[in-house]
Amino acid sequence: MRGQIDERYEYQREIIDHLVNENGYVERSHRNFDKNYALDRELLLEFLKDTQPDILEELSKIFGDDLEETIINTINNFVVSKKGSLLSVLKHGVDINNKHLTLLYGKPATSFNPELSRLYNENIFSVMEEVYPDEANKERVDLVIFVNGFAIISFELKSNSQGQNYENAILQYRTRRNPKDRLFRFKAGCLVNFAMDTEEVYMTTQLDKEKTFFLPFNMGKGEGVNAGAGNPSFEDKYSVSYMWEDILKKDTLIELITKFIFIESKEDKDQVTGKTKIKERIIFPRYHQLDVIRKTLDDLKVNKTSQNYLIQHSAGSGKTNSIAWLAHRLASLHDEDDKVIFDNVIIMTDRVVVDRQLQKAIMGLEHKVGLIRVMDDKCTSADLKLALESNTKIVVTTIQKFPYVVDLIKDGSNQTEVALKDKKFAVIIDEAHSSTAGKDMMAVTSTLSSTNDFYEQDVQDQLVQEIQSSGKQKNVSMFAFTATPKPTTLRLFGRPDKRGNYRAFHLYSMKQAIEEGFILDVLANYTTYETYYELNKKIDDDPELKTTEAKRQIAQQIDLDDTNIAQRTKIIIEHFRQHVMSELGNKAKAMVIMASRKAAMKYQQAFQKYIEEHHYTDMGLLVAFSGKVNLDDENEFTEASINGISEDRTAREFNKKDYRFLLVANKYQVGFDQPKLTAMYVMKKIAGVNAVQTLSRLNRICPPYEKTPFVLDFANSYADIEKAFAPYYTTTLLADTVNKQLVYNIVEKIEGFYVIDPMSVEGANLVLHKARIESRDKKKLNFYFGATEKKIKELDEVTQREVIVTLRRFVRCYEFLLQVSSLDDVELQKMYNYISCLLKYVNISRPGQGYDLAGKIKASNFAQKQTGSHTKGTKRSNPEVKLPMADEIELGEDKKKKLSAIIEEINQATGSNFDKDIAVKSMLQLRDLMMKSGDLRSSAKNNSEQDFELSYFDRIDDMLIEGLEHNKEFFTLLLNNNDLKKEVLGTFASEIYDSLREGSIINNNI
Repeated sequence: MRGQIDERYEYQREIIDHLVNENGYVERSHRNFDKNYALDRELLLEFLKDTQPDILEELSKIFGDDLEETIINTINNFVVSKKGSLLSVLKHGVDINNKHLTLLYGKPATSFNPELSRLYNENIFSVMEEVYPDEANKERVDLVIFVNGFAIISFELKSNSQGQNYENAILQYRTRRNPKDRLFRFKAGCLVNFAMDTEEVYMTTQLDKEKTFFLPFNMGKGEGVNAGAGNPSFEDKYSVSYMWEDILKKDTLIELITKFIFIESKEDKDQVTGKTKIKERIIFPRYHQLDVIRKTLDDLKVNKTSQNYLIQHSAGSGKTNSIAWLAHRLASLHDEDDKVIFDNVIIMTDRVVVDRQLQKAIMGLEHKVGLIRVMDDKCTSADLKLALESNTKIVVTTIQKFPYVVDLIKDGSNQTEVALKDKKFAVIIDEAHSSTAGKDMMAVTSTLSSTNDFYEQDVQDQLVQEIQSSGKQKNVSMFAFTATPKPTTLRLFGRPDKRGNYRAFHLYSMKQAIEEGFILDVLANYTTYETYYELNKKIDDDPELKTTEAKRQIAQQIDLDDTNIAQRTKIIIEHFRQHVMSELGNKAKAMVIMASRKAAMKYQQAFQKYIEEHHYTDMGLLVAFSGKVNLDDENEFTEASINGISEDRTAREFNKKDYRFLLVANKYQVGFDQPKLTAMYVMKKIAGVNAVQTLSRLNRICPPYEKTPFVLDFANSYADIEKAFAPYYTTTLLADTVNKQLVYNIVEKIEGFYVIDPMSVEGANLVLHKARIESRDKKKLNFYFGATEKKIKELDEVTQREVIVTLRRFVRCYEFLLQVSSLDDVELQKMYNYISCLLKYVNISRPGQGYDLAGKIKASNFAQKQTGSHTKGTKRSNPEVKLPMADEIELGEDKKKKLSAIIEEINQATGSNFDKDIAVKSMLQLRDLMMKSGDLRSSAKNNSEQDFELSYFDRIDDMLIEGLEHNKEFFTLLLNNNDLKKEVLGTFASEIYDSLREGSIINNNI
């Protein structure tokens, strides 16, 4: 490691020295900064004179001594106008009196024109330190980067060795930088602002005081299972040295301005008023997006069309923009001999909304007529062929046309003037969204498959099959984007590493996305039905037995029994109403994963009946499945007939506030982006990639709300789900258990810090439960939170961190327990309300949405409602999921289970109605019979427990027949069901072995 930095200023000077000595920057004094225009006038005029002297001379004849002011005011008037921006004038220049002035020269695509290369090298990069952006000269910005006199980047720097980090820099931007200052004015000021210490970097493209949203701009650190957020450590340089060694190089900055940064415009329609607003934001690439594009282009310049590329980017990676950037660059990419590498770029996706987003993003990068064409559903294969034969560089089409595209671009029989087999194609496949099309995907499947099981294939398999059957075409490179590559996909698109293992060309892992806050960890609040049951079941005194680790849920995969459906329906709807519904400002929604179309239909009817019987008016539901379903011989149903709307409107309707539940059967489980999805109820066995894709529907963040996803699984074990996620998460998922007593233990620890005044908790809750929080109320809250923060800061640094960690741990534990149990502790709820808001106040220096009380406070009253259908939280919990924050509780691999719960499971699994007391008595009688077996006693005496179990299970049938008189119906059930027999009677094996072996040893000693 480097020696300790004595002052932040030394760090700042090292950056400036590198920019000047290595990157060719000019260091300028802050006195050269014109704060009214965010400009270095002198360098702007110098650049114009060096690059466009003839135009300046002509303009000088017209404007004389007013030329400088005319140029600057003309530029400024456009930049600050509603439709103008600094980015626009840098990309496209400005016209003055019919004379065009270029304000930035991009890098030429080829070296054919020496003059363009000369002009490119005339761009002037400069740096200033300690810049005053405000009129009063009270605030100083550490560093500002300029190009041709225009301020484009600001930096707030902090030194970790001096006890400050990027969080302090973020705090400065939020609380001490005025978004109205010309330097920071949205679209007119800096393109991006960096908060940087010596280890990490965060960025924002728009200052909005306390609500300013910061994104990480870190490289990521570690490889394989250790890959995650942050930056790597180096012995001889700072972890963030890539900023001045790479990002601030002249070539990189000009590439960013001309090829990456764009202004995104989105229409936001108010569902109540119907009014539409246009929301704009400046898109600056995250580091992994910049990295994948540059590495791909560098590889293509060497390998040209000989390779395929697998891009394994997690959900939350910004894939739409990454695809847009890649397509835009591929359309004009030249090799080292200045030859065009691709004639056409084909983007294959499956969502119309993605098509539109891609088109807008690409057009935002370059306004050029004919650059891109989107082939909508009305376009035929002939239209696609014409588009590929024309000069359209980028063609966006649907995944359904994939087989045709493959045939078309390898077809040598083309008799038109343009032989497609002689053209070179880049095919970008966004397969991650391809299962939302329902019946449309069946057409693809039938085309791609020659077997009867084609309906079982997912699209990734189908694409691989099609490509394998065609072989790698020498004139085609394919770029496959997926978060969850299968082994066949890795083998087809991946590259072998030094050990011969096939890997993706570029990786942005799920783990890194979660750590950076772009997606949520859907396994953090994952509960099987067994856990939910036990947390809400009052424990009576009955015998405790051990079950095998594989015993993870009380209810087996749901069948179509009406009683079971009614029970599940009640559990789901009441859980949603009590624990989920009020999330996200009362906008939370849920998805129910059904095992079949018939199940979806029956559950829809059960849901509707339950809702009507309980007079719930705010519980709209929709179903989603492909094809038709018959519940009897007469009635036939489709998604459209049940919902009363066409299939293509289901997703849009579900976004409306009236709808809460979406019941799906093999639809919308992949690629469906609905940020308001907060809970998922799983009724179906899911595994592998399908499990990851299905559960990932919950991982979208929903600003400005703090969303906590919740899964209640009736059909799968947590171990199986964890196993499914492991290959794509890149590390082992951490987990522990949580119960009610743990929360009280944490509260006791918090009280021991003496930082929270009980009167503050009471006062804050009075304010938080007001119907409307006004300005003076916010001042009261700030007073309460400020007093607590002051007490925290009076502690030593180590204890401060411990306090914050403990507070966060309390919030997570309480929220989890609240989801899976019925709590009615009002004082605990008050503490939760206070601490959750306090953390937002204290965390104003953290990246993300910032402290926006009005927008981010969770509805707190939902947690104070008692659940009528469940009893209070138990003394003992045994949840399937293990949460990272609850490390005090540890249980062995085998868990204890009540006999009554085992009988309950049998009733659930078989539809039986065995009396618990009678069945328990019968099982204990059976145990006594086995304890009297001489053969088993001999086996226990002479064998290990594992070997004993062989003879134990051999004797089970004999014992069941011998004990048939005790409970004929129950024992007959066990005799006819080997799996159930082993599951139930296996619980006695260890106990019987120990008892028989101990008895043998005692007898021998006598």
